[in-house]
Amino acid sequence: MKRRNFLLSSALTSVAFSSPLLLSGKKPFESPFVEDFGIQLYSVRDDMIKNPKKTLKKLSNFGYKYIEGYEGDMGLFWGMSNIEFKKYLDGLGMQMIASHCGETDNLESFKIKCSKAAEIGVEYLICPWADGKRTVDGFKLIAETFNKCGRIAKQSGINFAYHNHGYSFEKVNGVYLQDVLMNETDKNLVDYEMDIYWLVVAGEDPIKWFNKHPGRFTHCHVKDYLKIDESPGYETCTLGQGIIDFSKIIEHGKKRGLETLIVEQEEYRGSTPMRAAKSNVSYMQNLKF
Repeated sequence: MKRRNFLLSSALTSVAFSSPLLLSGKKPFESPFVEDFGIQLYSVRDDMIKNPKKTLKKLSNFGYKYIEGYEGDMGLFWGMSNIEFKKYLDGLGMQMIASHCGETDNLESFKIKCSKAAEIGVEYLICPWADGKRTVDGFKLIAETFNKCGRIAKQSGINFAYHNHGYSFEKVNGVYLQDVLMNETDKNLVDYEMDIYWLVVAGEDPIKWFNKHPGRFTHCHVKDYLKIDESPGYETCTLGQGIIDFSKIIEHGKKRGLETLIVEQEEYRGSTPMRAAKSNVSYMQNLKF
């Protein structure tokens, strides 16, 4: 079953935990402005570690309705049970629609995480880093694991994806490692989250990759690129301060299967994580394509 049909079926049979976008009948991007977007909690990681509930409440007040989590020392649910975490988010009018997830090669552990995520309506668990040899054969092995993860996720009622960094856009013997992953994984089991920033770091054109693999990049990280004098010569920045033309990229991406936009920022030159998160809401709300 195609992913969209799968999610729609799930929405009809499990109303309480389904995506609000699907329940409302509203399609992402039907407005010329970006209406729905989330934030990757790694953007405010220090604040989350100090006080998860206080930080989430502030993000809600800024205007974020959706979050993408990550798995740190406090786990996927920040020291709470999955049910407790969902209850707290419900009170804020927020939903965790996806989360980055560690140790996806430990399939038994991954199965448990899928079950707990599915129980509270999380739609995706995403591998944030591909461990293995950076060779064609090495990435074929990673693709095998991803197919297994995708199958486990589907059996739990959710979806699996991989989030890229710059290294997967390296060429080995004339072949992009990212292409190895995308060609060797089952499109019905494995989706991809395009980190636009890391494509730019790698010297790649995001639009080219949307065209090359239509329907595979369902998510993206909206993360801006700033040139700096210090090594390595670049860093992330508050949206709009960098060089990336997100309007053009998102407009094209939505025609090639892009569905979900997640704000992420890792450096905060002249700002703080929370101030940057607030500024990024305004940027996204006014982004037009």
